[in-house]
Amino acid sequence: MKKTLLLTFSILILLITISCGTKYSTAELKSNFTNEEINDLKEITTFFVKNVCAEYDSDLKKCFREVNHDSLTASGTGIWARIDFEEQKKLYDRISPSTFNKIWMYCESTYYPSGTKSKDICAVAFGKYQNYLTELGKANPRIAKYADRIQASGAFNGFDIQYYEILKPNSVFDLNDPNIQLILAIHYLSLNDEMTRNTHLMEQNEQTFE
Repeated sequence: MKKTLLLTFSILILLITISCGTKYSTAELKSNFTNEEINDLKEITTFFVKNVCAEYDSDLKKCFREVNHDSLTASGTGIWARIDFEEQKKLYDRISPSTFNKIWMYCESTYYPSGTKSKDICAVAFGKYQNYLTELGKANPRIAKYADRIQASGAFNGFDIQYYEILKPNSVFDLNDPNIQLILAIHYLSLNDEMTRNTHLMEQNEQTFE
């Protein structure tokens, strides 16, 4: 009888441990965003995964493993290039302005030598999304470093997260974690915006320079 009770207790402890091990924190989201904004953030993640991983049944982990990152990098792009920018702009319209403004802002840039001005997307370096990253960074030093770089530059930089960091064994970028999924979604959507929005202006400027 005692052995049966001991075995039952051990199984119960194991189940609790497994359950806790696969549970991801939502405290950081809830402390920085309203319920409506959290729903917007979920839509951002869903949009990103569907766009970059459509042929992988929206399996982000499988998608990252099987996409030819080296080929994309060689062409001067990354996995974000799989995102339809026209659809991305529609996504901006679907989420609330308060959600957008906690993540992004628009900046003005000038192309030289043409002097052409453009509207570019930038990071809100001291906003709620930044606070969210900082809070996550308390448990994940790599996210803390990422948050620091955004705050210092006011922008999302392609070098701030490298695909090989995500793919390496025991990566701190757990693709099953909704927080990591959101961070990657915002990061890559930002890169897609930065590289796509003013492509025609960059081409015109190159022609002027020639």
